Amino acid sequence: MIVLDAAWWMAAMRLLKRRLWRVLATLFIAGQIAGLLSIICGRWWQVDWLRQTPKAVLTAVIIWHFFGLAVFLPIGFVRVCAWAARSLGRLIGARPVRPAAPAGGGHALTRREFIGAGAALAPPLFTIGLTGVALAQLSRFRVRRFTLSIPALPPALDGLTLAHVSDIHVGTLTSGRVLREMVNATNALRADLVLLTGDLINDALSDLSEGISIVKAMEARYGRWMIEGNHDLFENAAEFERRVKAAGVPLLLNESAVASVRGHPVQFLGLRWMRGDNQRRDQVTAGWVRELMRQRQSDAFPILLAHHPHAFDAAAAADLPLTLSGHTHGGQVMLDSEHGFGPAMFRYWSGLYARGRSQLVVSNGVGNWFPIRINAPAEIIHLTLRREN
Repeated sequence: MIVLDAAWWMAAMRLLKRRLWRVLATLFIAGQIAGLLSIICGRWWQVDWLRQTPKAVLTAVIIWHFFGLAVFLPIGFVRVCAWAARSLGRLIGARPVRPAAPAGGGHALTRREFIGAGAALAPPLFTIGLTGVALAQLSRFRVRRFTLSIPALPPALDGLTLAHVSDIHVGTLTSGRVLREMVNATNALRADLVLLTGDLINDALSDLSEGISIVKAMEARYGRWMIEGNHDLFENAAEFERRVKAAGVPLLLNESAVASVRGHPVQFLGLRWMRGDNQRRDQVTAGWVRELMRQRQSDAFPILLAHHPHAFDAAAAADLPLTLSGHTHGGQVMLDSEHGFGPAMFRYWSGLYARGRSQLVVSNGVGNWFPIRINAPAEIIHLTLRREN
């Protein structure tokens, strides 16, 4: 990325003829490189200075390096092709035609200068505009509601309500007021159960105390349970697990728990996050689900909590009626509901899926590790379970 930063700056210096524009471009790219190095060093040495960085600055750095440079690449490609064509022309003896100097002393902006300035400034202007959009998104989420018909639902649990909260990502991009709004929105649902499916924090254990406080502030008639996600384990998996359990938050790590809900047992089966070889994920997950099934209480209604939605394949094979997942962020960047990063990366990426008597609900997640969502809005999910007559 730093090489591309330098390449954009060199291209901009060739395209921009006015000194002021060159100074602004230099300041812009210097800030971007400084911001990128700050993020890299902050994560490498696990220091907390990113929490002091304004969201606007951090968002601009992320968007520039993931989107702004993508705007620059085709412009740079055209420039390289033009340079190659001119070089070839000189080799075969052709003389380039230089534009005539403007009348009146040469101070007017020529057409070539205007096009060059537009090409050079398009990526940073695009970045600034998209940063404004992103900052508005970081404080917004919706409540999405589903009513599920479940033939295996015991009569006592007909009408059971669940608040499914996933991917809060407490950290640099999800903090302050929006966290309080998440708690308020969850509590306003007055759900029977609050179930959290991983990625409580974005990466830093320094945010875990706040994350635990957020979980404890979520209210449910019969309690709350949670599992871990991949972001929770970035710094120190064992320490995350130890601190959450020590705080009294029910964290299920390939474990089960049973609660009496309306006088009927409900069993929560929680999968831990599999670290390492993604190619073996389905195989390992299937083994873990089989182990959890040995803990099944025959008279209890089971709910599987799995951060990665591909666990649904093993859940359906085990005839589990309901699985809740997150992780995908709804695909993050989607052209529409069926095309985008979601289906390109996951078999299940957003909403409700069914196979036989088993159903899966995948949450888009309510928090953010990446500042841009397109057709994948942040959300808390409210589920109502109904017994099929």
